[in-house]
Amino acid sequence: MISLIRSIQLRDPIEPTFMEVALGYNGFHAVIWHRFSHLLWSWKLRALARLSSNLARMITGVEIHPQAQIGQHLFIDHGTGCVIGQTAIIGNDVTLYHGVTLGGVGKGVGPKRHPTIEDGVMIGSGAQILGDIIIGSGARVGSNSVVVQNIPAGCTAIGIPAKIICKDGRTSGAYGMPETSDWVI
Repeated sequence: MISLIRSIQLRDPIEPTFMEVALGYNGFHAVIWHRFSHLLWSWKLRALARLSSNLARMITGVEIHPQAQIGQHLFIDHGTGCVIGQTAIIGNDVTLYHGVTLGGVGKGVGPKRHPTIEDGVMIGSGAQILGDIIIGSGARVGSNSVVVQNIPAGCTAIGIPAKIICKDGRTSGAYGMPETSDWVI
């Protein structure tokens, strides 16, 4: 818990005090509460896990399914409205802003319906990351973007539907289609 608070202090530009984070950050409270709900889920106490996560949602405004897997140092800044689905996997040192959805698309095929977010990813406010896709390490997702395809490590996704832009000049348009003038549909 102390390392989570310290990581939030380092990433939040307003440089909050330890006590500000511990007492006043709903994203911090949501992550801590999720750890408890996830533990109940792992013990097969699913009704209690759901009750616990529902209470956390009512208090924090952040909805995290108790089965979701969350790594170390998740920072949910201004977390109200965030939704993290049942089969979502979040790596270490990830930053989510308010209103982010890590959601599924329909019933899907197989047991994994929600995204995997690798280490060091930043997802802007209002972004929707949908389906069993992978957001690579160090990737960035712009505010209000809708992402329905994998994003390579270190790249940025912006827009509706998201266009991927990488530092090496690679780009792709909607649904991974190359951005070239000679592309024929």
